[in-house]
Amino acid sequence: MVQALNLLRDQIDEVDQQLLDLLQQRIQLVHKVGEVKTQHGLPIYAPDREAAMLAKRRAEAENKGVPPALIEDVLRRVMRESYTSEKDSGFKTIKPELGNIVVIGGRGQLGRLFVQMFTLSGYQVDVIGKEDWQQAPELFANAGLVLVSVPINLTESVIAQLGNLPKDCILADITSIKAAPLSKMLAVHQGPVVGLHPMFGPDVPSLAKQVIVYADGRGSEQYQWLLQQMGIWGARLHAVEAESHDKAMTLIQSLRHFTSFAYGMHLAQEDADLKLLLDLSSPIYRLELAMVGRLFAQSPDLYADIIMASDQSTAMIKRYHQHFGQLVELIESKDRAGFIACFERVSQWFGDYSQEFLEESRSLLQQANDSRRS
Repeated sequence: MVQALNLLRDQIDEVDQQLLDLLQQRIQLVHKVGEVKTQHGLPIYAPDREAAMLAKRRAEAENKGVPPALIEDVLRRVMRESYTSEKDSGFKTIKPELGNIVVIGGRGQLGRLFVQMFTLSGYQVDVIGKEDWQQAPELFANAGLVLVSVPINLTESVIAQLGNLPKDCILADITSIKAAPLSKMLAVHQGPVVGLHPMFGPDVPSLAKQVIVYADGRGSEQYQWLLQQMGIWGARLHAVEAESHDKAMTLIQSLRHFTSFAYGMHLAQEDADLKLLLDLSSPIYRLELAMVGRLFAQSPDLYADIIMASDQSTAMIKRYHQHFGQLVELIESKDRAGFIACFERVSQWFGDYSQEFLEESRSLLQQANDSRRS
């Protein structure tokens, strides 16, 4: 039996080697694809092409007796690597006559990412930090784009110093709130203005499929090239009014990060045995715990700024606290019927999204379980 098993394992190893050879060949082809896309200014992420290719491969897999979900999982992981590889080929310069791009705060984590992306796109990029302000007038003189990438609590004071930019220079920021910075930019600069909010962190290997929100300030026709450039990077661009953006961010960012912060603090105060929790955890709890732990591996200043970004955020957190208290009363009173009624109301409110989220989370949990090391 052992000999037969070893023989089969050797055959599997040979097939795995063939897979490696094919993956190497695919990566080499991807590099060539990246070069062609760079020459012609094509985005690295083409959703229609990806969807059609996956549908075709699923059908082919089914005909061969291979689970369609398996080939889709494999190809999605391969494509993620492909997007990262394509990025290294650089991108077409949409606005070659622009002049220089100045990133204020370009040595910060997210600022560095944008410096890298603009550099890969062929632009002259200059960085200004707090120690470089004496060079600012010289750098601004030929600037076609000034991008503000500083902490939230410094954004408006930095923008206030940008009143002497060239008339046609685009002034933009990448702060996680939009209304106040946008208003300040419009007040100090008479040229084109746009507020940006990248909905990702600085550790993403590629901008393919990443969302960048933008709020119009002034001169949209003059900053269209910037949106097009970010689209070539693979980003998904979403236009929104500044006030609507800030209201949504109280839920997407402020409240979400606050609940993670509160749960992490609770674990610490309870002195929970993290190793035991991980050993006993289901995939969903392990994933939730990872999201909480991820928060505390990052900058406390950043999350203090996000959570305390506005009075809207504070009001949202206070309403959450109120609703939390009402639910605690349900539990304390053992009101099972009230709990079920509340559950059903919320389920009805989610509507078809409930089933969609169930299916999406099932895939995420399978991946999380595959990555489990202990």
